[in-house]
Amino acid sequence: MKTLAKLPVTIVTGFLGSGKTTLLRHMLDNAQGRRIAVIVNEFGELGIDGEILKQCSIGCTIEEANGRVYELANGCLCCTVQEEFFPVMRELVARRGDLDHILIETSGLALPKPLVQAFQWPEIRSACTVDAVITVVDSPAVAAGTFAAFPDQVDAQRKLDPNLDHESPLHELFADQLASADLVILNKADLISPADLAKVRLEVAEELPPAVKIIEASSGRLPLDVLIGLGAGSEEHIDSRHSHHDHHHDGDDHDDHDHDAFDSISIELPQADESLLLDALTQLVVQHGILRVKGFAAIPNKPMRLLIQGVGTRFDKHFDRQWAADEARSTRLVLIGQQLDAALLEAQLRAALSV
Repeated sequence: MKTLAKLPVTIVTGFLGSGKTTLLRHMLDNAQGRRIAVIVNEFGELGIDGEILKQCSIGCTIEEANGRVYELANGCLCCTVQEEFFPVMRELVARRGDLDHILIETSGLALPKPLVQAFQWPEIRSACTVDAVITVVDSPAVAAGTFAAFPDQVDAQRKLDPNLDHESPLHELFADQLASADLVILNKADLISPADLAKVRLEVAEELPPAVKIIEASSGRLPLDVLIGLGAGSEEHIDSRHSHHDHHHDGDDHDDHDHDAFDSISIELPQADESLLLDALTQLVVQHGILRVKGFAAIPNKPMRLLIQGVGTRFDKHFDRQWAADEARSTRLVLIGQQLDAALLEAQLRAALSV
């Protein structure tokens, strides 16, 4: 009986809004016949990123031919790996003769090291290997000293002080995502000057082992052969990669989890005027230091659903598909930030939309 080769797994990590989902869509659009399974680790109750991935050009065939899109809805792979990740991987291992590759997109708030360590478990290790951990960096945000493009009101002064950087959970998370990387993509390179990009490269390189490559990209557009087939075997050396988060798991105590400080608030609203909704969301971002806005909106008299993705006060939007005949036309949003008051945020949104 022929022994199956280990199934390669690429883990894509990076901070909120860095462009992970765009990179995955690009990889799927250029799969060149490869049979790819996708695991999406979404932070929040809505499967926003899973929906976005299904809208790529091979959308409906992801389930039928390229494996399933797995959405782990509770948002923290390093905490839920035994509850959800292991059963998903067990199913994929059982089907590995039908697959060529697995892509895993972590939440923007997830730590990659514990996920890579899960590939040391005998049942997974015998069948899979981590081809590479790819960390996607939001180059303009790093150039601005914020790591993610959120409002300056969120502790900006502390982040501008190099002596205090490691007191910031955001910087620690950024550093930990880099510490686990086998390849780093400086994304959105076209949005900053060559001089600023050079500074970002130097800052990122300080957090990396010498052998880790750094490449530049715009909207994640890179040849697939650059992204897969790296053969890093990350699970073999991940234990030697230091991360700020290591001490939090001493004694299996998860109470000090850095990203416990982040809240994910789900809000459902009726149909909303597009300009009023975007203005209201912008105001909320400024007032409450919201890091990320993701969701769908129902716009009166529009037959299509409006996809909204916001990082700080920068919003991208487009109509992604027709509303189904039996689908309730409502607006569903996820707001991600620190110390968010769900009732207050919803009340402010409803008040703004009723004007």
